[in-house]
Amino acid sequence: MEQVFAPWRIEWVERDDTTDDDVGCVFCAFPGREHARQHLVVARTDHAAVMLNNYPYNPGHCMVIPDVHTGDYGDLNADTLLDHARLKQATLDALDAALGPDAFNTGLNLGGGAAGGSIGDHLHTHVVPRWNGDTNFMPVISDTKVIVEALDDTYDRLHDAFLARPDATEAPTGAVFVDFD
Repeated sequence: MEQVFAPWRIEWVERDDTTDDDVGCVFCAFPGREHARQHLVVARTDHAAVMLNNYPYNPGHCMVIPDVHTGDYGDLNADTLLDHARLKQATLDALDAALGPDAFNTGLNLGGGAAGGSIGDHLHTHVVPRWNGDTNFMPVISDTKVIVEALDDTYDRLHDAFLARPDATEAPTGAVFVDFD
């Protein structure tokens, strides 16, 4: 694989990984931290969070993650299911306002490697903005993916779009809190 210069990645490589040893789950550790931006947590609700993906397929690739640590969809109670669904809807709206994609791919990761995910014990929904013509020759002929926007810039755009919602306020952590009630 060819190398692509991506200096913004050093923050992830050198991060202070203080996940809870009892849980060992990055999704359980990041959404509750004080500095949401540092961990790419853009928005929160009472039962879920939106986090930008560190390894995006496209700019704006994020995950909607319920707070409940489970890999089994049947473990989510009615309040968490509704909150997760509404936050996915709000994420699509925010991405549309912030980035103006032509379409979206969404998918719920349930399980580990066989489902295509690296975190099998905490279900999450990927939301990937897509543009007409965003598939190009680079992955085909050079095994290289080109991301055209830095995560910090995408974070700012998505954060502002969430904050523009009438049901949103900025939380002390820096994430946008969306209150569906």
